[in-house]
Amino acid sequence: MKYQFIEEHKQEFPIVVMCRVLEISESGFYAWRKRPASPRQREDAQLREEIRQDFSAHCGRYGSPRLHAELRDRGRSIARKRVARLMREAGLCAKRKRRRVLTTRRDPSHPVAPNLLNREFTAQEPNKKWVTDITYIPTMQGWLYLAVILDLYSRMVVGWSMSGNCDEKLVEHALDQALARRRPKVGLLHHSDRGSQYTSRAYQVYLEQSGIQPSMSREGNCWDNAAMESFFGTLKDECVGGIIYSSHDEARLTLFTYMEVYYNRVRRHSTLGYVSPLNYEQKGNQQT
Repeated sequence: MKYQFIEEHKQEFPIVVMCRVLEISESGFYAWRKRPASPRQREDAQLREEIRQDFSAHCGRYGSPRLHAELRDRGRSIARKRVARLMREAGLCAKRKRRRVLTTRRDPSHPVAPNLLNREFTAQEPNKKWVTDITYIPTMQGWLYLAVILDLYSRMVVGWSMSGNCDEKLVEHALDQALARRRPKVGLLHHSDRGSQYTSRAYQVYLEQSGIQPSMSREGNCWDNAAMESFFGTLKDECVGGIIYSSHDEARLTLFTYMEVYYNRVRRHSTLGYVSPLNYEQKGNQQT
């Protein structure tokens, strides 16, 4: 494996240096190069190239589980551990998640709803349980705030809103979009934290008029809304990273493309058996 690493990186680093660092002889490396590749080695080389292409196509967002699913769907019979090994040999490592900063603040004068969701982050059909929260995106024009609503059945983004103001209108517009898009029946459970945007009278009246039952996390307990925390962690790592966008418009376009074009329709979700939210819902429709 050390010889293969040197072969793949010989354009980047001197061979003599890599041999010394990896504690192998130059003569051994050159003798290895003269030997004909085994069928297994040729297959590994082809798989590494496929993995590199998939890794690049998904902008470094996929680790071995999702890349394994990509290869499996193309008819490749390969173990996940082998994918992980080939990724290590190719120097490929998926983007890592970071902690998210709190953006919503509670208003103690607002009443709060009980935690009816109770960390049950699954649903048997669409439009039974929605979770929502707010995050922020740095730009040269100041923070751009993003409110998102997820359907726990498929983890699909069903509503979102962006604004330079983190206020009630931000979350109302996200709910507007979700309701127009999904048209849920009466009794939908809507779970949020205790941020003042969600506990405001105007928003609570909107939920009541829409036949939606509110649920809220316990005070200071981020695990009560873990599905949203996970989504924002993924979005920050895969879409934002360390970027500071030049404007709100630039950030809006990037976020829209990530959520609507990539996340909902393409990205494989571990909770869904490594299919996209859209594919998961389509398969569910076919079974009913």
